[in-house]
Amino acid sequence: METVQITLTDASYANALREMLERGGLREVRSVEAPDQRLDGVIVVDPDALDRLPFPLDNPERIVLITSNDPQHLSSAWNAGIRSVVFSQDPLATAVLAIMAAELRTPRADSRCPGAHAVAHTLAGRDRKGA
Repeated sequence: METVQITLTDASYANALREMLERGGLREVRSVEAPDQRLDGVIVVDPDALDRLPFPLDNPERIVLITSNDPQHLSSAWNAGIRSVVFSQDPLATAVLAIMAAELRTPRADSRCPGAHAVAHTLAGRDRKGA
């Protein structure tokens, strides 16, 4: 089972994202004050949480940054090696796709990839942010 750690200041966005991720049943989703980079899985952060992580980041390809379209935040993400950035105004489904992409990039002991049915199931419901 994949683990996703969520550290976001926007509690309503974090809760909606958590609910959407849990629908597929293939992930353990944790809302945390500070992500533990020693744990396997994806880490979802906002700029405040990113600033609190120790640098250099361990496996920055597994981090998904939720941010505004701010050049300073985007530059920081790029310099940190983060590959997945989702704008906070984007639909939740976009964040879920970024998390799934990060899961595929993250090396893990169990090399099974989540099934296509999980993708369809996760994205089947309409999210609360639009789309």
